[in-house]
Amino acid sequence: MSVKTAAIEVLRKAQSSLHAKAITEQIVAAGLWQPSGKTPEATVSAQLYSDIKKNGDKSPFVKVAHQTFALREPVCVATAATKDEPVPVKVGKKPSPPVVKTGLSFTTCAQKVLEQFGNKKPMHYRVITEKAIAGGWLQSSGKTPEATMYAQLITDIKRQQKRGERPRFVQHGRGYVGLSQWMRQGLAFQIEQHNEQIRKKLRERLMAMTPGEFEELVAELLAEMGFDMIEATRLSGDGGIDVRGTLVVGDVVRIKMAVQVKKWKLKNNIQAPVVQQVRGSLGAHEHGLIITTSDFSPGAAREAAQADKTPIALMNGEQLVVLLMEHDIGVRRIASDLFELDDETAPSEVVPLGDD
Repeated sequence: MSVKTAAIEVLRKAQSSLHAKAITEQIVAAGLWQPSGKTPEATVSAQLYSDIKKNGDKSPFVKVAHQTFALREPVCVATAATKDEPVPVKVGKKPSPPVVKTGLSFTTCAQKVLEQFGNKKPMHYRVITEKAIAGGWLQSSGKTPEATMYAQLITDIKRQQKRGERPRFVQHGRGYVGLSQWMRQGLAFQIEQHNEQIRKKLRERLMAMTPGEFEELVAELLAEMGFDMIEATRLSGDGGIDVRGTLVVGDVVRIKMAVQVKKWKLKNNIQAPVVQQVRGSLGAHEHGLIITTSDFSPGAAREAAQADKTPIALMNGEQLVVLLMEHDIGVRRIASDLFELDDETAPSEVVPLGDD
C-alpha cells in the first residue's frame, strides 16, 4: 500500500487532523506501510505535501498547520490525479522563444546599458534594447526583441521580490526602468535591509534544528519545488543519501534525484570527496543534489561539474535560504497597500491655479 493510500485510511478513522508523526506511527502500527528510512515521518509529510502541491483542490489531503494534515471532503481515492504513476498528457508545440546568440542574457544586457548610458536615470526599455543591440551585446532572432526585453525585466523584478531580495531593476512607469543600486534610501531600500536581517536569522534557525527537523524542512522545500514521490531515507550525517524523489517538470519530464543534506557550520565547506561519495551512491538513471547550510570548496565545485561524469547539483546555504523564502517556508509574508500617483493621469502641462 502506498503512503498516500495508507494516510487516507488513518485519517478517515481518526476523523480529525493529525500531525505527520502521528499519521506515520498509526500507519506503521496498522501494518499498512513499512518505512525503509530512519525518518519516516519526513517521508509521509513530504508525500502528502507534494500531493497537495501537485493536485490542489483535487488532492484528498489538506494541510491545516505545520506538518499537520486532514482529509478534504469528499475523499476521492481512486482519481488519476492521486496515483503515483504519471498521467499521460499531450504536449502541443509552443512557439520558440527568441534565441540570444551571445553569452549575455537580456537582463545582463539591460544592466550593462543602464550602467554605461543611464547616468543614474531610468531609460525606456525600447532604448535599452536598441543600445544593447547596437553595442553588440544582444543578438536576438525574435522579431520583437524590445517586447522580450521588457517581459524579462518584469519577470526578473518579480522573481527577486518573491525571494525577498532587492530587485536589481526598478520600474518607473510608462516603460522606464532603472537600477535599484541608484536608490540608497526610501522604502524599497528599507525593505531590503529588513529582508537581509530575516535571511540571516533564518539561516541561524536552520543551524539550530535537529537533523530530523532539517530533513523535514528540506523535504518540504523539494515538494514545493516540484519533486514527487519524496522519501527521506536516513538521518543526516551518516554519509548516505538522505532524500530520494522525482523532479517533475510540467508533468512531462521526470528526473530521479538523490539528495544529500549537510547541516554544517559556516566556513566548514563541503570538499570534493563528499561529491565523489554522492556520485558513487547514485542508483540507475539518478542525478545527485547536495544541499548544505555552509558552502562548497572550489575543488567540490569542479568535481561536481566534471563533464565526463554524472553531474551533481550544488545548493549552498545562501541559495537554500533564498529558496525557502521564495516558497514561504520558515517565513511569512506581510503585505501592505502602498499607493503612488499614476503617471497615466498626469496632466500634459501645468495649469496655474486661478481664483475660481
